[in-house]
Amino acid sequence: MFKKHPKGLLPAALANMGERFGFYTMMAILTLFLMDKFGLDKTNAGLIYSVFYFSIYILALVGGIIADRTRNYKGTILAGLVVMAAGYLLVAIPTPTPVKNVALYLTITCLGLFTIAFGNGLFKGNLQALVGQMYDNPQYSKLRDSGFSIFYMFINVGAIFAPLTATGIRNWWLSANGFHYNADLPALCHGFLDGKLTPEATARFTQLASEASNHAPENLTSFADSYLGVFTTGYHYAFGIAIIAMLISLIIFIINKKVLPDPRKAAEDKPKISKEEIKMEAAEVRQRIWALIAVFAVVIFFWFSFHQNGLTLTYFAKDYTLLRIGSLNLSAEIFQSINPFLVVFLTPVVLGVFGWLRARGKEPSTPNKIALGMGIAALAYLVMMAGSMNLPASAEVTAMGGLPDAMRVSPFLLIATYFILTVAELCISPLGISFVSKVAPPQYQGLMQGGWLGATAIGNQLLFVGAVLYERIPIWATWSVFVVVCLIAMTVMFAMLRWLNRITQ
Repeated sequence: MFKKHPKGLLPAALANMGERFGFYTMMAILTLFLMDKFGLDKTNAGLIYSVFYFSIYILALVGGIIADRTRNYKGTILAGLVVMAAGYLLVAIPTPTPVKNVALYLTITCLGLFTIAFGNGLFKGNLQALVGQMYDNPQYSKLRDSGFSIFYMFINVGAIFAPLTATGIRNWWLSANGFHYNADLPALCHGFLDGKLTPEATARFTQLASEASNHAPENLTSFADSYLGVFTTGYHYAFGIAIIAMLISLIIFIINKKVLPDPRKAAEDKPKISKEEIKMEAAEVRQRIWALIAVFAVVIFFWFSFHQNGLTLTYFAKDYTLLRIGSLNLSAEIFQSINPFLVVFLTPVVLGVFGWLRARGKEPSTPNKIALGMGIAALAYLVMMAGSMNLPASAEVTAMGGLPDAMRVSPFLLIATYFILTVAELCISPLGISFVSKVAPPQYQGLMQGGWLGATAIGNQLLFVGAVLYERIPIWATWSVFVVVCLIAMTVMFAMLRWLNRITQ
């Protein structure tokens, strides 16, 4: 796979696996941790989640500016790994639960999240810049698209194991302390301690407390305190594993620094290009910039829909999905392993299909692929909408103290949705970056790549809207919003297709 590619591609991908491990650990457990630790509702947990993911992409712009100003790209990448590890350490240190001083400890947690986001900003874009520079060499230039696809695929290997590791550690800690995992119990514990449970929910809490501790607890208040403390400490330890992943990536990067390109040296060696050589007609520059802005506006709505996987789709896994199949007990978080697994599995398939079409002169243009990707994303949420038609609203589920197994849906509903969403991702994410590199005027390449990251950040900031809808309207109606948003974005892309294709040529 790596045979014809630059020898720095593999170590760069290995160095990035730690970042992906941490990213998908957060994707899997962050919102659930915030609710189980601090008793937050879904909306407030979703707001913190969306700000965190907004910060990751916005701060990538800051990281790029720092690297450009210092001309020390490798040093900035190393600093990013260290800062990320420090951020994970802040959230990994166990603190008492139930939390008596929520304002203090939530502030510490948010400080840790900001530190992780800032470290990610120093690391993410600059490592990708090093990968891109490998393909500036004419020997490898024709392999640029496939090289980035391989890089994108390979770094997701780390992401596959992150949710599995996080849930494994949390469940091991529960077991070591004499408890069993139940996704509904933390919320019931908080509700019981706050005196907010309905009689129906209180009865369910009593039943689940007995099942989770192998005997009926003599004191439900003591049980709630103990269960919450053990449950969330398991989450803290899961964050700690991300520190180990960062340190492994740090070691890999340091060992392989010499085989990675140095942008400073390349800039010095590169032949100087006169202003006349890079200038375009003013009208063409305007056309290209407007085309990019139009695509940025469309992809905002893709990321707004796609990154619901760590938010409302995770809520759905906990609240509505059957987590017990025979003797096999599942955790809500492990569904986050499906997307990175499918990225690894489907990337060669998608590349093969497009290669087959290219050989026959029928390969869709990049804008066409992005438009198709939006339609595929709409299909994913249409599947969710159809599978949720007979489910009660979130408020009803809370009043009931959680759904009994007989009312929950098959996990294959989420598996099918993630499969379709991953195909959409492969049609949009790597190809969108390719589109920007093709269309951006030479003098605005950096700015336009920043625009792509900015659009992704805005889409992530809007994620909390999904959490608001999840708690306030029927669950099927929540998914219908994403169907409509994706279809509108697809329609707009198809309407602009002839214009975008002309500019791309």
